[in-house]
Amino acid sequence: MTTALTQGLERIPDQLGYLVISDGAVLASSGDLENDEQTATILSELVATACGLRLQRGHDPPFKRLSVVFGEHSLLVTVSGQKLFVVKRQNHVQEPIAV
Repeated sequence: MTTALTQGLERIPDQLGYLVISDGAVLASSGDLENDEQTATILSELVATACGLRLQRGHDPPFKRLSVVFGEHSLLVTVSGQKLFVVKRQNHVQEPIAV
């Protein structure tokens, strides 16, 4: 079921799943990340750690997006208000061009 909270996530090309997290709890999930509480907890801690790396003073997080890149896929985290939007996307590995 598509809701206003997730409709944009479902349209992302090559997405393999998504999580919407608030205060460490999963609000919505799909695909490879369906009900993945462990990944939600780890990514919440990662974002909290990254927020501790402030180079400037202020109340807003020091970043808008955080990417964790693996070989065949990436986890893309967007911070919006008190929510984390996480998308698992397939990476397109390009073979090097031999000259």
